[in-house]
Amino acid sequence: MTILDARESAPSEGGPSFSLANRLTRVAWTLVWGIGASWTPRQLAPWRRFLLRCFGARMEPGSDVRASARVWLPANLHLGPRAVIGPQVNVYSMGPIEVGADVLVSQGAHLCAGTHDSDSPEFQLVARPIRIGARAWIAAEAFVGPGAQIGEGVVLGARAVAFGELAPWTVYSGNPARPIRPRRRTPRTDR
Repeated sequence: MTILDARESAPSEGGPSFSLANRLTRVAWTLVWGIGASWTPRQLAPWRRFLLRCFGARMEPGSDVRASARVWLPANLHLGPRAVIGPQVNVYSMGPIEVGADVLVSQGAHLCAGTHDSDSPEFQLVARPIRIGARAWIAAEAFVGPGAQIGEGVVLGARAVAFGELAPWTVYSGNPARPIRPRRRTPRTDR
């Protein structure tokens, strides 16, 4: 996916920020998800994985995107084994978003891989990848911003706001997210 140069496409004057192919893909995706998945119960996770894969998402075994979640562009999403995108999560995947194994992104969270260059006279759109390490928990309504690197085992508390790098096995809270305490490492139990 290529973001168009704002000096040429003039989005501030109604021009596009993305190519026609990108926009058509997102329209088709929105229709497919709305008709084929947005109403499905939790048990139809394999069907939702199939639809996401059809649009380029990399979905590992046991991963799930709940029916009420929104994925902007599946081709920029990679979910590790047993990773779950919860209800009403907004996956604003203008850039790559990689979610590790056994990660839970709780209801209403927002993963935002796009921003604007605030120093650009044209307010140029910029995509920055997000990576969430294995066994992390992004709690309810938390915001993970462009370029964030969430370490393995991190807990990002409810409504916390994360930018930059969050150290592994640490509990964070607040806006901006600040470390609260270390998180205990416990062995994973098989399901």
